[in-house]
Formats: sequence, C-alpha cells, structure tokens
Amino acid sequence: MDIRDHIRQIPDFPKPGINFYDISTLLAHPDAWQVSMGRLAKKVSVWQPDVLAGIESRGFLVAAPLALKLGLGFVMVRKPRKLPGKVMRHEYSLEYGTDTVEIQADAVQPGQRVVVCDDLLATGGTAQAAVNLFREAGAEVVGVAAIIELSFLEGRKRLDVPFDALIAYDE
Repeated sequence: MDIRDHIRQIPDFPKPGINFYDISTLLAHPDAWQVSMGRLAKKVSVWQPDVLAGIESRGFLVAAPLALKLGLGFVMVRKPRKLPGKVMRHEYSLEYGTDTVEIQADAVQPGQRVVVCDDLLATGGTAQAAVNLFREAGAEVVGVAAIIELSFLEGRKRLDVPFDALIAYDE
C-alpha cells in the first residue's frame, strides 16, 4: 500500500506558497492508518525505546497509538502553559524569533530511552528542541520518527540523533 495515496495536499495553506500535507485523510482510512502504524512500529522498535514522545499536536496522534501498539509509555511535548504541575522547558530559535516546548518534570526517568515522534519533519527545529529537552531531563534520546519528511527542507541535518520516516516529499 502506498500511504501517499491517503495524504491530501492542500496548496497555499496556511499561507500562499506553502503546500500543506494533511494526514487527516490518512487517519480517516482505517486500513491505511493501520498499515502506517505497523510500518512505523517496525522502524521505531529498532531503537528499543522505553517511551515515545509526541510533539503537540499532530505528534500526539502518531506517538500515542504507536506507544500502545509497542507496549510503551507516552509523553506529551507541549507548548507553554498547557501542562499541569512542575514542567521543564526548552526555548529554541526560529527563523524570526523563538519558541518554547515543555514536558512535565517527572515525565521521564534518567536513562530512559526516548523516541520523539511527529506527523511531519520540516526544518527539524522543534524536533531537535524536544530532543534537547529530554536530554536536559536525563533521558537518552535514541531517535526521531515521523510519517512524512519534507526532505527538501533538510530538517534531518538539524537533528543529532537517527531519524526515519515512512515517506519523503522532495518538493
């Protein structure tokens, strides 16, 4: 099955010149979604993680069912002020300004093996920020995984851990 057939492309969203790769059509197709999670499970399990982390918000849709399928825990990487209790945060640079990601302070234990998941890897900035945040928490980040890689943006070059995706778009 070619899962590309189940990913809708929406031109000029969210702004002119951007081609949005919409996974909602993949999520709505039970066979394609099942195949996607099975393929991603094989890729992620090679890294032998203890826990999967999903980047807000579409990363939750990838990491949570994948963690369930693999019998692992799931951790949310969120935008500021979305998590209760004590949090750890990591601020990172964007092209124009900064952004921040947070996890709950007790989300992972020192030495736990973490794989960071998202629906799509573009420039890699948020994924690498999540990697850095888990390292600050004492975890060992063993990889980053996504359904889609926009390879023309070269986001994997920003990552200092192994990366894998189910499909790549070159433009």
